[in-house]
Amino acid sequence: MGIISWIVLGLLAGVVAKILLPGRDPGGLIGTTLIGVAGAFIGGWISARWLDHPISKDFYDGATWAAAIGGALVLLVLYRIIFGHSRSR
Repeated sequence: MGIISWIVLGLLAGVVAKILLPGRDPGGLIGTTLIGVAGAFIGGWISARWLDHPISKDFYDGATWAAAIGGALVLLVLYRIIFGHSRSR
């Protein structure tokens, strides 16, 4: 996958993660993309390290998408634990 594919995957994974965990998070398009791309890398690392399932370089691989969304969910949960009530309402 090229860099554009990783960005698109990250954007979509971040959007899905925010849909699954609604709430007040940092965001906008750039924040969602960054969370998703970082989540894709974290999810891929977790999948390869502990689940013994290396991530395919194919954009349409279901395991790649699951790892990216799972990693983005982990990042959102960690953000909420660390910075839970720091945003003004």
